[in-house]
Amino acid sequence: MFHRSFSEGDKSDTQPNPFSGVWAAAVTPHRRNGFEADYAGMLELVDKLSRSGVDGIVLLGSTGEFLNIQPAERQRLVHLAVKRSRVPVVVGVGHSTLDTAVQLGEAAVDSGVAGLLLMPPYFYRYGEEQILEFYRLFALAIGGALPILLYNIPAFANPISLGIARELLLSGDFAGIKDSSGDQAFFDSLAGLRRQHPFTLLCGNDRLFAHAHHAGCDGIVSGVASAVPELIVALKRALDRSDEARAQQLQDHLSLFIDWIDRFPVPVGISAAVEARGLKVGPPAIPLTAAQDDALEEFKAWLKSWLPHIEELKNA
Repeated sequence: MFHRSFSEGDKSDTQPNPFSGVWAAAVTPHRRNGFEADYAGMLELVDKLSRSGVDGIVLLGSTGEFLNIQPAERQRLVHLAVKRSRVPVVVGVGHSTLDTAVQLGEAAVDSGVAGLLLMPPYFYRYGEEQILEFYRLFALAIGGALPILLYNIPAFANPISLGIARELLLSGDFAGIKDSSGDQAFFDSLAGLRRQHPFTLLCGNDRLFAHAHHAGCDGIVSGVASAVPELIVALKRALDRSDEARAQQLQDHLSLFIDWIDRFPVPVGISAAVEARGLKVGPPAIPLTAAQDDALEEFKAWLKSWLPHIEELKNA
């Protein structure tokens, strides 16, 4: 049996959605040796994002390279970041095993996060019933202590099908879903389901954000916002007031940035942009090829000419 943590009475349209707006999916700064977490670097990033106008911060998702960080370090990062942040923090608790996902979830609850973001198990492939059971047992272990958001990112983990999403979201045990598939048709199907049975619907793909906004999403969890939060915040505001000319101008900027970062493994491009703005992030987890190193230098040169235009958005 499910433990029902979100009753129908909790889904009142009169209450603001705590997960709406722009959430920055933070990179995880790390040291040069051993890929150990850089706690001071993370706190500096949290400070910057907290002042940037975003509505919240998501730690240890795919952009945050959670799988390269040891569970004990993940727990300490979350504890320190929540104490430091001026905006709500949601934490990714994804893992390849149920037991460690639960361990991370329970530690995040104790740290005072606003919610938990959970992808299906990764690396090994599982059937739909196993994925459902994974989520059911996780929800049972957390016992309704915090909202749980499903995290669909089929590029890196087992996919969440529409059938799985429907069953879990209609159960009442999950607050919503972040869809990072980049599949517009799939997102539209989730939006249709949401119109029938309210839940939080977050876009996890920056290219799809404008479409997702028009489809009625609650907000975005944006990797780009880790590096250039003012761009995503400005785009959200333009979309909110139906300023199509301004939204298109900002979308063009966003598309240019994404075209660049798509040349590199995730999250190398975003990390380089964060570093270009004066923060320490550490080297890539896997060394780049000579050609990629050259492309990264080109990207950094482009950023020098592009970032001043983006920084002007702070005063726009």
